[in-house]
Amino acid sequence: MPRYRRARAPGASYFFTVTLHDRKSDLLVREVALLRECVRRTKARLPFDIDA
Repeated sequence: MPRYRRARAPGASYFFTVTLHDRKSDLLVREVALLRECVRRTKARLPFDIDA
């Protein structure tokens, strides 16, 4: 796994995109409930906001 460099500054903003190796796959749509649950659990441990 890559070791990304991040600016650890209060109020910092990050932009990220999620893609799959197989761009024709509908995996993210089929598993959207699991994705939402993962985001919910992560926010409970490490609070953050999503501006989208």
